[in-house]
Order: sequence, then structure tokens, then C-alpha cells
Amino acid sequence: MKFIHIADTHLGLAAFNKLDSTGMNLRERLIYENFLAAVRQILKERPDVVVHAGDLFHTVKPKTRAYTTVLEALDLLQDAGVPLVVIAGNHSMAKTRYTESPFAVLAYHGAEIHAAYRYRYEAVEAGDTTFHLIPNMLEASDYRRAFDGIERRSSTANVLVTHGLASMLKEHRLHTVAEHEIDAAMIADDFDYIALGHYHGQVQIADNAWYSGSIEHCTYGERKDVKGGLVVDTATGSVKHLDLQKTPMLDLGTIRCADLSAEEVADAVAEKIEGVREEHVMCELTLDGMRRETQRQLGRRALAGIAGRLLDLRLRVVAPEEDSRRFSGDDLIGIDYVDEFGRFVQGKNLPKRQEEYVLRMGGEALKRAILRHAEADDAPA
Repeated sequence: MKFIHIADTHLGLAAFNKLDSTGMNLRERLIYENFLAAVRQILKERPDVVVHAGDLFHTVKPKTRAYTTVLEALDLLQDAGVPLVVIAGNHSMAKTRYTESPFAVLAYHGAEIHAAYRYRYEAVEAGDTTFHLIPNMLEASDYRRAFDGIERRSSTANVLVTHGLASMLKEHRLHTVAEHEIDAAMIADDFDYIALGHYHGQVQIADNAWYSGSIEHCTYGERKDVKGGLVVDTATGSVKHLDLQKTPMLDLGTIRCADLSAEEVADAVAEKIEGVREEHVMCELTLDGMRRETQRQLGRRALAGIAGRLLDLRLRVVAPEEDSRRFSGDDLIGIDYVDEFGRFVQGKNLPKRQEEYVLRMGGEALKRAILRHAEADDAPA
């Protein structure tokens, strides 16, 4: 069996303030276009199956364009006679059992689709392989219960597909709603392959277990991550990287600002941007040693004019007045409120026990508030 493993396409993700000629968020449109280009690239590999390991959509209530993009992709798969095996991830999983899943709509398409999104383990046989599907669950403990119910089939290859953060990567938590940790016991060597989703970097965590990573850069923190898909052959055990179309994210380096005026900083930024040949690129630039007064004189508007042809410019400001770094510009998904709260508390120099208590209680309260907000979004209109 030869299949392509992808994940975390986050269709519907919008960011930045740039619109195209139709009024659509430009970042959102590029994600749709790149996804369809990726499907065409995947089909050139002539796979037997395409496996999507979660977060096909960015929200549980996808935008119309997100739906139509998936339907167009299903047309391509159907024409090529390639089945799609997909599970729900934490972003596109309904947060209650009473909210209809966006995957229910896809069942009306004529393509061969095997979608797991009902809070339970499902097994799907395709060709000479059985895919054991564990979608995002309501509770972390549900994963292990579902896993313990799996029966490997000796007559086929066995592939586990699930979505969550493997325990060996727990320091890379994304702090998103319904993010669950995968028990290390689930990374079992009696599967021919384990296809994982949720972590956005392409990485191997065991001999037979891989995160494909996301196709796109979804935060600036992912700039150094390997992006794309994986070509998996269960007969030979080979796993190969597949490069897929994405919007570039570049590091423009560092400008030493300590002895520069606001005008000189603006000129230096413009020079860096002039060196970027591609259009619609996301760029990060570090301004080292820029004083607050210089930053005030410079202003966001002046820099926005300079960065006009980029999709986004994120300035990483290192001020001499402080050791911490400040950021100017939007990130792709938003603020990590739990992480921000943690840094705030740690900067208050509280007694250790008091700090631990505030971090624990405050962090839990923030997570509950984020979850309630997500559930409100899931509620029927």
C-alpha cells in the first residue's frame, strides 16, 4: 500500500488585514489555493489512499469557501479513483455530542470517503491495509480506551491514524482547545505505520510513527519547521518527504538599531524588503537595540507602507531597556493567552508556592474560558 499522509490544513484560517480584489482575506485565499495545488501534487504520486490526520477545517463551523474547496478536492480524488481517509482534529471536532460535525456534509459527495468524527474508534479497510482511526476525543482518557479496543488484522497491514500531542513532545504544547496528550503506550511497534496530526512540524517520533506536519506555516514560531506531506509504503516500510505548495515564510535577519534614527531604521527595513523577490510572502525581521522613543517616532503606519507588497511583516523588537522581546504585527492564529499569563505571573517574583498556585488556578480558569467561547461558537445559530 502506498499512501500520502497529510494533516492540519486548517482550511478557513484567515490572518492579517490584507484583502484581495474581491474583498476576501488574502491569507485565507492563499491557503485554499495552496491546498488544491497540494492535492494535485499528491495525485501525481499515484497513491492508493490519501490519509488526513486531523484539522482539515480551522473551525467546527467552516466557511462556505472552506467547504467548496474541500468539495473541489474531492472531485479531484474521485476522478483519480483515490479514497480519502480522514479524522476530526481538535479544531474541527464538535465540542459536544449534540453538535453536528462538518464532516457529515462530506458524506453526500460521490467520492470514496472514510471519515471518523463520532468520538469513537473506527476501522476502515482499503486495499491491503486496515486504517485504525481515533479522532479527537472529548476527554484525554477516551484515547486510551479506544486504543485498547483495537484488534490488529493479521491479513492486512495495520495503520493507526490519530490526532493529539505525543507525550515525548509535551514541551511543544499549542495550548489550543481540546488539545490532548497521546499516551506513549499508543506509539506501539506492532503497527506498520502511525499517522499523527496536531503538531505542525514534520517529525519522526518512533521507527514507525510520524507527524506529517501542516502544509502551511500557521504561526511565526513554525518558521523553521519542515512542511509538506509524507509518502508511505507499507510494503517496504519507506517514508519519504513530499514537498507541497505553501506560502513562503522568511527570516529577513537582524537590523542593529542602537545608533540609528527612526528614519534610518525605516530605510534599513525598506532595504531588507527590497531583497524579497516573491509576492505575498510572510516575513519576520528583528530590530535589535531599538529604543522605545525611536519606535514611537517610527510608527506602525510608516512600516506598513514599506511592507505593502508583502503578505505580512512581523517585527521582532529587542529593546535595550529590557531583556524581553516585543512583537509588532499580527500572528497567524492569535495570542497564546495561557502562555502570556504565565510570563506575566513569572515576572512578578512571587514566592514559589504562591506562583505555582496562581499559575495553576489562573491557567485552568483561562482554559475554561477559552473552551466556553469555543462551545458558544459551536452552538446552533
